[in-house]
Amino acid sequence: PDALRDRMEIIPLEGYTEQEKVIIAFRYLIPRQTTENGLDAGDNIHFSDESVRFLIRRYTREAGVRNLEREIGTVCRKQARRIAEGKPEKMEVTPEVVERELGAPRFHTDTEIAERTRRPGVAVGLAWTPVGGDILFIEAGRMPGGSKGLIMTGQLGPVMQESVQAALTWVRGNAAHYEIDPELFRASDIHIHVPAGAIPKDGPSAGVTMAAALVSMLTGRLLRANLAMTGEITLTGQVLPVGGIKEKVLAAKRGGVHEVILPFENEVNVREDLKTEHIADMKIDFVKTAEEAMVLALEPKS
Repeated sequence: PDALRDRMEIIPLEGYTEQEKVIIAFRYLIPRQTTENGLDAGDNIHFSDESVRFLIRRYTREAGVRNLEREIGTVCRKQARRIAEGKPEKMEVTPEVVERELGAPRFHTDTEIAERTRRPGVAVGLAWTPVGGDILFIEAGRMPGGSKGLIMTGQLGPVMQESVQAALTWVRGNAAHYEIDPELFRASDIHIHVPAGAIPKDGPSAGVTMAAALVSMLTGRLLRANLAMTGEITLTGQVLPVGGIKEKVLAAKRGGVHEVILPFENEVNVREDLKTEHIADMKIDFVKTAEEAMVLALEPKS
């Protein structure tokens, strides 16, 4: 209730970084799972650092470590079964062994970004979810016609739908600057789609990404590979600050993104919430306007 909330101090619990998950795995998760499954971590099974990172990146996508412990437990149980069957050889767990025991990896974001952004009209956004940050693909397409105007699919909530409309208005208002023929808007239906349509999506942080996808599609210019962005957009092209910056940047890092575009006013969040090891070699650009974001995001004209 609002009256109670007003009298409370809210302490947000943020997700772990990859390095933190690795340390937790070796200090707590692996010893607990080997013990619970009747194994000796020194004699029966050994997890390499690479195998744990492979588990984190390719088999779990979460803010915490619950699924990570579950997958480690699965590997341990399979080794316990081998020992019970009379095969006492020690298991050296490598990424190859993880894939053999757990099947094909469930997540391929690091390669997916490069593949999907090879075509104009596909932008990479960053979203906040209850289990941490996530990568969000936004696709823009155009069809001859003009009778339907703007089509939006992907279970977009009302706030995100408004972001699409604001982004389209800004693009139409700046069509001449990007050498976009105004006739395209009258003679075409424009379709914005956010894949994973079975998952409802909403929030105010995708406006600048929507604008980038539209400009890319209408000009035929590719967006730079391994670049992601977040920020709300106004009709005048201002990029407004958004929340969940730490979670979003960590999601970008996990996904193999090399450069992130953030609203200028979120610079303080980066300084306060993110450490050097979180960012590593990732480049972070801060922008005040959509025009600045387009300069950074679009490939040069061919």
